[in-house]
Amino acid sequence: MTYPYDLVVLGSGPGGYVAAARASQLGFKVALVEKDSNLGGTCLNRGCIPTKALLHAADVYSELKEAPQIGISVEGVRIEWEKIQKYKSRMVSTNAGGVSHLMKSRKVEVFNGFGTVKSPHEVSVGGKSLSTKNILLAVGSTPRDLPFSPAGGRILNSDTVLELKEIPGSLVIIGGGIIGIEFASVFSRLGTEVTVVEALPRVLAPADADCSKELVRQFESQGVKFHVNAKVSNVSGTGKTAKTNFKTDSGEEIEIKSDYVLLSVGRAPLTADIGLQNTKVQLEKGFVKINAMMQSDEPSIYAIGDCVNTPWLAHVASAEGQIAVSHMVGQPAAALNYDHTPSCVYSKPAVAWSGLTEDQAKEQGYEIKIGRFDFARSGKASILGEKRGFIKFVTDAKYGEILGVHIIGPEATELLAEPAFAMQMEATIDDIASTVHAHPTLYEGLYEAALTTVGRAVHG
Repeated sequence: MTYPYDLVVLGSGPGGYVAAARASQLGFKVALVEKDSNLGGTCLNRGCIPTKALLHAADVYSELKEAPQIGISVEGVRIEWEKIQKYKSRMVSTNAGGVSHLMKSRKVEVFNGFGTVKSPHEVSVGGKSLSTKNILLAVGSTPRDLPFSPAGGRILNSDTVLELKEIPGSLVIIGGGIIGIEFASVFSRLGTEVTVVEALPRVLAPADADCSKELVRQFESQGVKFHVNAKVSNVSGTGKTAKTNFKTDSGEEIEIKSDYVLLSVGRAPLTADIGLQNTKVQLEKGFVKINAMMQSDEPSIYAIGDCVNTPWLAHVASAEGQIAVSHMVGQPAAALNYDHTPSCVYSKPAVAWSGLTEDQAKEQGYEIKIGRFDFARSGKASILGEKRGFIKFVTDAKYGEILGVHIIGPEATELLAEPAFAMQMEATIDDIASTVHAHPTLYEGLYEAALTTVGRAVHG
């Protein structure tokens, strides 16, 4: 049977639009369905791009405040929140326009409206029926609420916090994951009194424990307060005040009053009410069950990004989209190695990692060697005035395999590129230790950490 479309993609986030563009490149007739007015999904409109714009504004303000330390006098520096918000919105609209232009250049037909799967080969949107050989679900996710305290008013989530009309005087953030830590970094540096309340024993639980500890030390020096092992019992917001009630692991009952509360307790896949009951697609805790090629139990339907139970990262969704499309067209496709997924936290200090943590490597039975280089010994970090933090390698003691790399400090998210690539190419720690790195740079810290691992440290 022939269909008017080879592929209909539901959702235009970094997974959906990349998949649509790639499928068109490979000769597919493609339609893209998006419920929002702008293309780009959560990442572009309510996630990666706007939050990084706010973080950049906080970076610039922090640097200007510190400029007198290097002999540059800066007077009258002030925060104009309304203009920062306009800058953030400009970055969003610019990037959304870029996605729209890409779809036009790739001849992808865009349909605005809520898409519903009517059958394994039919999608309905705005009263139109799109008949297609394949369907790709890239429907994304939405912020979770606490069951007893939904977002609204003084209780914010990661969407509504972006639209604040003022910088809060005080903010309680419930959840110390990546999203919570990034917003803590934004507002604490802009003058907000920030408290992070986390249910787990430490914040940034997916990161290496040493990075988590160093992050807390540096945040506390910036005035951020932390409560871990905390069980939140109530969040409320009335008038001009919000209240957070929680119990510590010692049994102490604590109440904190603040201007706002930010719920940062995870995200839920948007798989309800999109018609999956009309197919053989199976769900598990709301996530679409898939194989390594991103294919569901309904062979014509694939799923990627936040609606599948893989890391909720834009670059992961993009990679998954390309795997799915390659499989659809019959091209060879390698399954994604999620152990090598790069993860980045764009706070200050920045945190970045790929591979196993030290604890995970031990749990998996590896005999490990650790190599670490502190930025306190880096000439370039000293020049930048950012000497706190480190680079840490976790390696297999016998073969030198790089099991994981963990970085906290200046430009950590950029420094991750070399070791993440090395891991993917199965290079050893000896390969990095044998590669000349330029001086003075931050990335020579990777070389120094590698030398430490193989027992040839010079500056250790």
